[in-house]
Amino acid sequence: MMQGFLWQAFVTLFVIIDPFAVLPMFIALTRNDSIAQQRRIALKACVIATGLLLVFAFIGDKLLDAMGISEAAFRIAGGFLLLLAAIEMVVAKSSGIRSTTGDETAEAEHRDDISVFPLAIPLIAGPGGLTSIVVLMRQAEQMSSLAQIGVIII
Repeated sequence: MMQGFLWQAFVTLFVIIDPFAVLPMFIALTRNDSIAQQRRIALKACVIATGLLLVFAFIGDKLLDAMGISEAAFRIAGGFLLLLAAIEMVVAKSSGIRSTTGDETAEAEHRDDISVFPLAIPLIAGPGGLTSIVVLMRQAEQMSSLAQIGVIII
């Protein structure tokens, strides 16, 4: 049962974060940077996105409770975000959920450091990823703490 859950969590986060869509954006935005700068930007973006996902994994549920958002309402909103991401994948149209918009890309091209925006947020740790991690952590509460750690590491 735990292996099935971990597999589900991995697939969910892999599809939502979609590293194959992040990579071309990273290459386009860092094409004029040296290899050392590209590595620094990629590492910083991954650390920031992981930190944000960890924060949402541990306090996202409490934050939603403090705002009075029920689990059912959150699941509906999360499902809607996943639906929009899926539609974006099928029609190959950018809505800004899984990728940056044209204005965001233009702004990022003129920034010195793109690791926080747009790489870490919203490309790696976007609304779909944050929603998914909270839902997955709620499911993992019914399992062992090892499963919770597995979800975060994935």
